[in-house]
Amino acid sequence: MTPPNGRNTGPDNHGEPGGPSASDRGVGRARPDTAADPDSHGAPNSHGDPAGRRHRARPSAPPGPALSAAPAPSPAADAPPRWRELLGPEHRGAALVMAAGVLVGAINIYLASSLLPTTVADIGGERLYAWGMTVYLVAMVIATMLVSRSLARWGNTGAYAAGFALFLAGSLVCAVSPGMPTLLVGRAVQGLGGGLLSGLGFAVIRTALPRRLWTRGNALMSAMYGVGNFAGPALGGLFAQFGSWRTAFALMAVVAAVCCAAVVRVVPRGGRSATPGPVPFGSLALVTAATTAVSVTGVLERAWAMALGIAAALVLTAAFVAYERRGPVRVFPAATYRSDSPLKWVYLTLALLSFGVAVEAFVPLFGQRLGGLPPLAAGFFGAAVSLGWSLAQIASSSVTRAGTVRRLLVAGPVVLATGLAVLGLLQRADAPLALVAVWVPVLFLAGAGIGAAYPHLSVAAMTSSADPGEGGRAAAAIATVTSLATAFGTAVAGVLVAVGGPAPLGQARWTLLGFAVICATGTFTARAATAGARAKARAGAGARPAAAADQDPAPDAPATPARRGV
Repeated sequence: MTPPNGRNTGPDNHGEPGGPSASDRGVGRARPDTAADPDSHGAPNSHGDPAGRRHRARPSAPPGPALSAAPAPSPAADAPPRWRELLGPEHRGAALVMAAGVLVGAINIYLASSLLPTTVADIGGERLYAWGMTVYLVAMVIATMLVSRSLARWGNTGAYAAGFALFLAGSLVCAVSPGMPTLLVGRAVQGLGGGLLSGLGFAVIRTALPRRLWTRGNALMSAMYGVGNFAGPALGGLFAQFGSWRTAFALMAVVAAVCCAAVVRVVPRGGRSATPGPVPFGSLALVTAATTAVSVTGVLERAWAMALGIAAALVLTAAFVAYERRGPVRVFPAATYRSDSPLKWVYLTLALLSFGVAVEAFVPLFGQRLGGLPPLAAGFFGAAVSLGWSLAQIASSSVTRAGTVRRLLVAGPVVLATGLAVLGLLQRADAPLALVAVWVPVLFLAGAGIGAAYPHLSVAAMTSSADPGEGGRAAAAIATVTSLATAFGTAVAGVLVAVGGPAPLGQARWTLLGFAVICATGTFTARAATAGARAKARAGAGARPAAAADQDPAPDAPATPARRGV
């Protein structure tokens, strides 16, 4: 399908970044003569001429069955979709509810961290302070791993209603908590709801939106993490300023109730399976242990103890991968563990980008100690990463040319690592205001690196399999990878701060430069993802019948022969 102003270079039939388009492979075009002809792949026919040349010589031949079954799409169908299509009357309700689900989970991470000092001062329980974040993160990661099972059992609307109901109940428990133990129970229930909603935001896109809007939808969902990182500390600080921490939790309950009521009206039904798979208890146990280890690491004081905690978490994560490779019941799709699939490299790149986000939790600390900023201004400095992330995703989701997508995937980790490295080199003790002001665009640039690649990586994961069950599992795993990577990033940042010594300048440089080195490895995983996708696409182009059988038809169009040929 080739529009007049250029070729179609959207995702290939496997959804991998960088696959050749339909026009690149010479298939999927409006060529009725060749649609039903076994010689139409360019092999010499009985007259000794290439079949394509023979058919072009007689354009008046009667149309074959494929044409009558699949009219040639118009050029407008191949044009990049506009944001107003996603947010228009047809899809607005579903898109906003899905985005709200991701947003309430993301906001609540940082909202609660800002409220906890005021909460502890009111109800006591200082010795349990650190567990306020730990139980939420652990519960959130567990819930993201149960998304595909929830969809199979309850469908789109049922799973969303369950997610908002859990978040509502947890928020109410927090709002009326008489003591810290009760608050921790509420935080755990909140985490289950927030994790389920975060995973559903990516998984339900496959059935709630047409294929052409998946990149826009993923950009909107992942941008909510950035908005949450920006709005959470601001709202938490505002309510904490007036001692109204109970009101903040009550407000979150009201938002969840409104969204829960809207689910039945706007979220498309579907997604339920007649035979929901068993719960992967072994995988859940290992990931829960790994998340707990890395979360507890963040509250340890000595560098060696932190390093030991991270090492234990890494060992548990490796055990999880080994168990998944051999186990009959998995959390991640089977393609993740195949040597010929680029999906593992897609997930690793997503993890390294999400890992880099954790540094923004420490930017306010450096701003106050090195730049002399007041707490409110320092908090907004940290939010510059999230702002760059969110705005870059909006722009990046407009890109459809395969070559440009490949370049964005590789450039994302490079830009992120470069921004962090430059920021580390700009750190000075008692930095003048003019130098501190330069930090903002550098932080914005680092965040833009995340946003440039994230939506395309998400779509690559979502469309990695033609099987709806595996595709849904791949989409739900995006939230699992993001949550785990952010938890690891926070723990590693704590270790680097401790290694930097007592001086704030050493802490800042060790943290920022250390993160730059780690995030730079995403360049290699992104290259492996794009290289694997191109190899898979070339193999598919050489075996067209197999590729046709493996095609995942767009949800908004019938599975016609012409579409299967793309």
